[in-house]
Amino acid sequence: MHNIACTTPLPQLRLDEVTQEPVSYKSLVWRKFRRHRLALVGMVLLVIFVLASSFGPLVSPYDQYQIDLDQILRAPSLAHPMGTDDLGRDELARTLSGGRISTSLGLMASVISVLIGGLVGSVAGYYGGTMDNLLMRLTDLVMSFPQLFLMILFSALFGKTLLSIAVVIGALSWMGVARLVRASFLSIKQEDFVLAARSIGVGSRRIIARHIFPNAMGPIIVAGTVGVAQAIIMESALSYLGLGVQLPTASWGSMLRQAQDQLRMGWWLSVFPGLMIALTVLSVNLVGDGLRDALDPRHMLK
Repeated sequence: MHNIACTTPLPQLRLDEVTQEPVSYKSLVWRKFRRHRLALVGMVLLVIFVLASSFGPLVSPYDQYQIDLDQILRAPSLAHPMGTDDLGRDELARTLSGGRISTSLGLMASVISVLIGGLVGSVAGYYGGTMDNLLMRLTDLVMSFPQLFLMILFSALFGKTLLSIAVVIGALSWMGVARLVRASFLSIKQEDFVLAARSIGVGSRRIIARHIFPNAMGPIIVAGTVGVAQAIIMESALSYLGLGVQLPTASWGSMLRQAQDQLRMGWWLSVFPGLMIALTVLSVNLVGDGLRDALDPRHMLK
């Protein structure tokens, strides 16, 4: 026997790698998320918008319904930073109030969409076969109808309250979530820990609730975040057509609809609500991109 010397140096571990404490999953997600600079910018903007809308009376001293005939169509100034409308109402107060309405509606619609899509996608992905074919054909059928036409129809049938509009938007935007959840379930249900749970007699409901669904939460969270932005745009479109939130309650879409008659004399009436819609949707999408990267297990440890 001859002794063979090892010429390849062994990898050296850094001291911090040896002494480092275990890092939780939440810490890993936050560490990855904060590296996404644009996502952090979007999150900061969202926090500012939410706080300003929530504490609107502290930001603007005027009431959104206060009519002042001496201040009709005043351009932006120190007294009225966003100007006034054709009834002398302060646009800043109405924009902040519209932010509460639009963001609340977007959140409610996104939750409804995720609940419906998550249920359909999980059942289709887990059971497969005939159940999968039926649910996916139903999804294709709903996707084949013009979405805007259905929203207009259902809004006219079920009323124009905040809750009814959120239900209509959420009930017509779950198809993408269902496809995403189904794809995740098809992949996860073949993992060893799911097969092991089946082999010891764990029921299907428990496997779905305790083993598969938590591992599919990443794509669902991203889909829900992006769904908020889509719901805000849909609400704005409905309100612009007169089928969304009704006056005198302000939403960004209804403010744009009201501003179209004053484009020449009051340019600010359309600029500020439109700018808020664009910035909010952009911020939500940036946060969604950051969450998508942070929750991706392939990039978790990079």
